[in-house]
Amino acid sequence: MKVLIIGAAGQLGVDVARAFDGCEVHCADLADTPIALDITDYEAVRLLVGNLAPDCVINTSAFHNVPKCEEKPAMAYAVNATAVQRLAAVCHEAGARLVHISTDYVFGYGGTRPYAEEDPPAPLSTYGASKLAGEHLIAAECPDHCIVRSSGLYGHAPCRAKGGKNFVQTMLHLAATRPEVKVVTDEILTPTYTVALAKQIRVIAEKAEPGLYHATCNGQCSWHEFARAIFEETNTDVTLKEATSADFPSPVKRPSYSVLENKHLQAQGLDIMPPWREGLREYLPVNMAGELLNHTL
Repeated sequence: MKVLIIGAAGQLGVDVARAFDGCEVHCADLADTPIALDITDYEAVRLLVGNLAPDCVINTSAFHNVPKCEEKPAMAYAVNATAVQRLAAVCHEAGARLVHISTDYVFGYGGTRPYAEEDPPAPLSTYGASKLAGEHLIAAECPDHCIVRSSGLYGHAPCRAKGGKNFVQTMLHLAATRPEVKVVTDEILTPTYTVALAKQIRVIAEKAEPGLYHATCNGQCSWHEFARAIFEETNTDVTLKEATSADFPSPVKRPSYSVLENKHLQAQGLDIMPPWREGLREYLPVNMAGELLNHTL
């Protein structure tokens, strides 16, 4: 299978490229990949997909710095909606399956149980709204599409939208530099390890019927519970205190509950996502020693 990965230098894209081991993989991003590509450049996208003729295009690119999306809504919609509409049309023309990564931020207030794919979205932010618009536009342009919503990503590659550190790295850094750490208890989600998600994306690309999918690690926790698990798994001695989102004022509205149910995957017998704490354990042996060393220097 010939695969084109857009956003291949990002936190998820790096692991997606590795997950397609054994395939003919072509990596594109703004920089740091063999193919330089701006997804908003329609002509460049059209020429690349047309000339390469991939069997599958995986789009992990996004404008996902949530506060900056509020400051630059036109850019958010240009990247997360208009560009992916054009990509979808190009994929349909080329006969390529499109696998596009979306977000739990398409949901809003009032959640009390995991959201299934058929639950109505209600985004609270420009980021969530622009990603939801992209979902609808893809579905309209490319019948052979798989839209994959996920949540709380962390992985080996730097998270460019968050200054390079993911949540796990941030918690270890704070624990090494402060006597106590405060983390919110009133935002519930499912932390998702990008290596696990990348393997799931390959299964979706190769085996899933077209449509909308939720793909997160299984289970749920608050950010506070996730932080506690990080400190327990790394034997980190730090005082962890409870906080609420009101203690960290932000102009961005975020869902207080955004747990996703992998219902569509489970119905097809394709859900290979691990429990969230198991994902954390898999991540830590690769990263823990270096992170703890760097944060004590």
